Amino acid sequence: MHDLRKKIFESGKTVSRKARSRQPSAQQSPASSRPGSRATSRHASDEEDDSEYEYTDSLASSLIISEEGDEEEGTVPPSASEVLHNHIVDLLDQKRDSGQDRADKLNAYTELIRHHPSAEEIDAQMDELIPMLIKSVRGRRTPQGVMWSLKALMVTTLTSGAESIHGRVYSTLKTLCENSDYDDDDNEQIKVLAIRAMAVSTLCGGGSVTAAEEFLEFLIEIIQSDGHVIEAGDNGPVVSAALNAWGFVASGLDDLEEQSTEALEAFMEQLDSNDVDVQVAAGSNIALLLESAREYEEETGETWNMRYDQDALLHRMHSLTRESSKSISKKDKRQLHSNFNSIVTSLEQGKGPGYSTARRFASNPHTGGNKSDFNGDYQEYGYRQKLRIQNISIVIDTWSLSARVGMLKSILGGGLASHYLNNPVVRDLLSGAKTEYVSAPQTQRPNKYERKNRLKGFSD
Repeated sequence: MHDLRKKIFESGKTVSRKARSRQPSAQQSPASSRPGSRATSRHASDEEDDSEYEYTDSLASSLIISEEGDEEEGTVPPSASEVLHNHIVDLLDQKRDSGQDRADKLNAYTELIRHHPSAEEIDAQMDELIPMLIKSVRGRRTPQGVMWSLKALMVTTLTSGAESIHGRVYSTLKTLCENSDYDDDDNEQIKVLAIRAMAVSTLCGGGSVTAAEEFLEFLIEIIQSDGHVIEAGDNGPVVSAALNAWGFVASGLDDLEEQSTEALEAFMEQLDSNDVDVQVAAGSNIALLLESAREYEEETGETWNMRYDQDALLHRMHSLTRESSKSISKKDKRQLHSNFNSIVTSLEQGKGPGYSTARRFASNPHTGGNKSDFNGDYQEYGYRQKLRIQNISIVIDTWSLSARVGMLKSILGGGLASHYLNNPVVRDLLSGAKTEYVSAPQTQRPNKYERKNRLKGFSD
């Protein structure tokens, strides 16, 4: 499993294959850029439960449709890449824009690139895009403008993977996280987005190993102080964001031993939080830490010097699988029980997330399997958490992979499928994962956007 913990910080830099292979073409003019790959409107979904990860790309679709709506009959409609280029040019021209105009442009740009990634177009304008987004963050004219700037920065980083991004944005993001001065609701959302943006810039925007370790230390301070260190005291979403960001960045480091004891203590304290999301994120990080320690021992034969009471930890986690407090909603109880059952099984069995020890007939013709491969006539169901993208099923069998998928979902939403298929930066983040190819889904009735494109002959 250790190869799933991809060495992103090799040579002190987060250098994606995409960034390396694209360096000569970064100076191309937009006119000479390669047209964008065919984008997909299909959504990524988890197969563990029946709920699909539904996000609509109606805004991105409507932007493309509006661009081609004025074309004369018989002319070739613009590609998604060309539409993105036009929106970037429009976004950079803000001389006469009001605060709302800027927010609208950022919104349009973010939703378009979320569903139609085109690194060539972004790289061609990178020297103007990043300073403009950082200026919007520093200006703090409206909370909505700051939020959309942060969202735009995250999808830009994930799409480009340029090594220079981290050094240009991190200090501004940290200052914003520590000192935002809006009302409580806006402050909460801005701090959550700033933490995610710092995580993405560190792992995907050229952060070094040292930068990653310093960021993890900053996150631990937020977690230990329940958010007080960044003026978000006892704020569940902010602490939860810090925990999730810790897992995401830690998934790119091979050696977590040095900070393991302090981090484990911080996570164990958060198991007593009143916020279910905080408890689940803390439990997941504990599982990730112990998974990393287990992989290290399997590879080297050496054990981490990580001090903790294993029996007390398992006892606390077992109690969370049966939590019955009346102050917790039924929905939160189900979330708590399900996640901690997964975590407990992981710690006791040495498995990844979502592993089911329930058994079934190994030779059942409807489920597959061979009797000779298993003890007796039964086999365990095994890993049940999977990310479905078209006919590709990605098995989520490590906590590192789970942390990455969770962060990508929170940023890309329904655009995750398109980025996985067309964006090597995202593909690299999920590389090494076990994939299964399943039969194509049954033909579904095309949505309004697809029907219109078929009638007009629109091409991405």
